[in-house]
Amino acid sequence: MHYYRYSNAEVSCWYKYLLFSYNIVFWFAGVAFLAAGLWAWSEKGVLADLTKVTGLHGLDPVVLILVVGIVMFTLGFAGCVGALRENICLLKFFCGAIVFIFLLELAVAVLAFLFQDWVRDRVKEFFENNIISYRDDIDLQNLIDSLQKINHCCGAQGPDDWDFNIYFNCSSESKSREKCGVPFSCCIPDPAQKVVNTQCGYDVRKKSKNQWDDHIFVKGCILALEAWLTRNIYIVAGVFIAVSLLQIFGIFLARTLISDIEAVKAGNAF
Repeated sequence: MHYYRYSNAEVSCWYKYLLFSYNIVFWFAGVAFLAAGLWAWSEKGVLADLTKVTGLHGLDPVVLILVVGIVMFTLGFAGCVGALRENICLLKFFCGAIVFIFLLELAVAVLAFLFQDWVRDRVKEFFENNIISYRDDIDLQNLIDSLQKINHCCGAQGPDDWDFNIYFNCSSESKSREKCGVPFSCCIPDPAQKVVNTQCGYDVRKKSKNQWDDHIFVKGCILALEAWLTRNIYIVAGVFIAVSLLQIFGIFLARTLISDIEAVKAGNAF
């Protein structure tokens, strides 16, 4: 490949290396996400048997980490190399991808606001599917436990949602010791206990519902998340605006550098 040196004009080094610095962070972050995801998969034996990915009906959090890592690595690579080599194709790819992601985020935010009932139904369906696969994947299990402990909630709409899981189901056919119980993350913590009692949810749903309040959280996680969002709406909006401004700044740098390169090429043609 032949690289041109232009005598009539120069590409701004300020924009060039600022865009490179902007992207190097995403590139390294992408590498970190990919390394973490691949390590987690190797620990679960997925790399030796990829069918374990399709066998999980719920969300494998590692897949999300890998997708984010791939996107960040690809965009960071395109932005870094495009800036250093003054490659218009890579810069246009980077700029177009950032614009697409920005518009996608904006569309999701607007649609989520306009169709709140539909979003609530999809979240409920999503949470129930993950309850079904709770014992199938350790990462999914840890994610649900963390969500329930942090938000003081249990199930999608309440503790009875754990009937979707074969281990916690109250049906007479179930042979599980966890039958008609809930995960330990649903239990109200006892300040006197320094060691987590992982059996605190056993048989709790065999008791009358008016006794549940003494042992477990009875609020569903969907209601808990809605309440959290209402309390922290300004923080969420601030994060969204900050991310949007970073994306707009990246688009501005890429477009400015592309314009400089095109102007230099046009000047060199005469």
